[in-house]
Amino acid sequence: MTGEADPVADTRELDAVFAETVRRTGASIGALYLLAPDGQVLWLDVLCGAPAEFAAPWARVSTAAPAPVADAVREERMVWVGSQEEMVHSYPRTAMALPYPLALVAAPVTGVRRWGTLLLMWPATRPPYMTGRERGHIASRCGRLARLLEEAVERGRSPAPSEQPRVVPLEDGRRPVDPVTAVADFAERLPGGSCAVDLEGHFTYLSSGACHLLGREAGQLLGTLPWQSLRWLDDPIYEDRYRAAVISREPVSFTACRPPDHWLEFHLYPDASGISVRIVPSGAQPPPVPAPPHSTRTVTPARAGRLYQLTHLAAALTEVVGVQDVIDLVADQIMPAFGAQGLVLSTADAGRLRITGHRGYRADTIEGLDALSLDTDFTPAGRALSSGIPAFFAAPEEMRRVYPDALLISGKQAWAFLPLIISGRPVGCCVLSYDHPHTFSAEERAVLTSLAGLIAQALDRARLYDTKHELAHDLQQALLPRTLPPVTGLRVAARYLPATRGMDIGGDFYDLIRLGDTAAAAVIGDVQGHNAAAAALMGQVRTGVHAHATLGTTPDQVLARTNRLLTDLGPDLFTSCLYAHLDFTRHRVTLASAGHPPPLLRLPGGDTRPVDVPPGPLLGVVPDAVYPLTELPLTPGLLLAFYTDGLVETPGVDLDESIAGLARHLAHADDSDLDLLIDELLRRTSTTGQRTDDLALLVLQHGTGR
Repeated sequence: MTGEADPVADTRELDAVFAETVRRTGASIGALYLLAPDGQVLWLDVLCGAPAEFAAPWARVSTAAPAPVADAVREERMVWVGSQEEMVHSYPRTAMALPYPLALVAAPVTGVRRWGTLLLMWPATRPPYMTGRERGHIASRCGRLARLLEEAVERGRSPAPSEQPRVVPLEDGRRPVDPVTAVADFAERLPGGSCAVDLEGHFTYLSSGACHLLGREAGQLLGTLPWQSLRWLDDPIYEDRYRAAVISREPVSFTACRPPDHWLEFHLYPDASGISVRIVPSGAQPPPVPAPPHSTRTVTPARAGRLYQLTHLAAALTEVVGVQDVIDLVADQIMPAFGAQGLVLSTADAGRLRITGHRGYRADTIEGLDALSLDTDFTPAGRALSSGIPAFFAAPEEMRRVYPDALLISGKQAWAFLPLIISGRPVGCCVLSYDHPHTFSAEERAVLTSLAGLIAQALDRARLYDTKHELAHDLQQALLPRTLPPVTGLRVAARYLPATRGMDIGGDFYDLIRLGDTAAAAVIGDVQGHNAAAAALMGQVRTGVHAHATLGTTPDQVLARTNRLLTDLGPDLFTSCLYAHLDFTRHRVTLASAGHPPPLLRLPGGDTRPVDVPPGPLLGVVPDAVYPLTELPLTPGLLLAFYTDGLVETPGVDLDESIAGLARHLAHADDSDLDLLIDELLRRTSTTGQRTDDLALLVLQHGTGR
């Protein structure tokens, strides 16, 4: 299907199908997230049933985030959360920012490729399960949305992220907001008359009784937000009750004091068109000290939306691991949340600010800003770090008056310099910048200042993790052989992959030992654990095996003597090991095992099977352990594969079945290039993604004349 692109028509049709999907499923709120071109971030494209402000914490969601919309598109499955309790258990970060009773489903929008995620939310009153028919209907609607997106691309219009999501009504058209219609809606929702607000929180109707209780005329309140026009309701607690009513679609009540001592009860009754509010005098006793008639606060309190946004970002910052994770989170979530177009994140190192990450700047600009002194007066970063006070510049004129050189190199129009300090120690500086002048409200400054402290903590932890990781990685690489020695008549390839969680190191090892011109030894082992202690013990085991092997010791004695060494050291860690002696003169392979998985043997004809090697005890357990020997003929073309349990152990799968599956893959693998053969085995055994264990793989093939 091709044709001339009409962006307005494409968007209108997509919005109509999306709104129809929300209505047909009976959902109270719907959201359509689309994948960014790089596939790393989901952006909120269109929203239904709630104000855009509510979705601010989730306007941008990393596909790696532990969130329903991310899981749905990443794993290409429908994610159902039937209750708030299930949300707390499965998605604690989302539950912190969305603490309301509800049920939701996140479904992947997939056609010829992955497009994004459809999110639907219901009040908690619906059944806490989904029927097969419901799932099928939602999947069908996702397919329809995917086809619309594909047709738009064929017409030359690819989806592009915008600063704010489109908000479409559940109805085919928005009803006019006037007092007559509002009164009619209100009358349908509850008896009597008080006041009504729309889903965005604006007053749409007030009865005379409501005006009397609130102490204002209707004309002063219609179209305003209660927490802005009534200062005594200017508290996040009250706004949160309104948010709870909109999201949960359930009645909500609270009590507030209108100065000096008039206590009022507010009862909120929501539906898809708005909220009816019943206001009655409260029977509660006034506090001992009446509230002052005028607020004594000099700073406007943060809106509930900002507080939830801060909570959401704070939870996200607790989950980052490395410095790059911090950079990505600030760029993908904090920048969009505050509308920034530029980012420079620096760390304090040896008296200078080293730029560790940036967005929205040219390379030459970053080069000019990198490695500035901590007390620099070239930019406001130095003063912000020395004083610990953030600096905000709403327009170029403000920056030019104090830092004229910085303005020339930056190319931006507004800046927030946030010092990252922990217990008086400078960690770095985070700079958010804007392409146009930007006024920082007191609320925004307060939230950014709070975030700076959280970013500092996260960045400091991340730097420590990266340092430990680098040291551990260097230790691991030093203990493993850099290269395997060439052995005449033997083709060899090996691979080590760390676990994807933890410190990326472990105790798996391999080695190939040349024993003169007529023999060689191959060894593979697995020390218990995935930490520096395991890696250090691995080095001791490998050294012990190597020393005994070069003395011409038989395989059983190599393991026995290494075992005695470990029992004398008493490391409290156990080690499995498989040792093979290859005699090219006698054309024999002699093997001994210390509790290690059996090697795989592939004959020249392709027949592949595990070798039955009777295992002895693990190394370091029994001082006088005996390790039986097994002999095989060493024929041309014979291939042996040694591996650790990280390659074959899968939760819920029998180990023998996994080994048999690996043997089948090896039987059909092309052996013309052993490195490519290893790549194929790793791909077929699903070890290229998340790994809970490290693994080692060593493949040997006796000369075939190739």
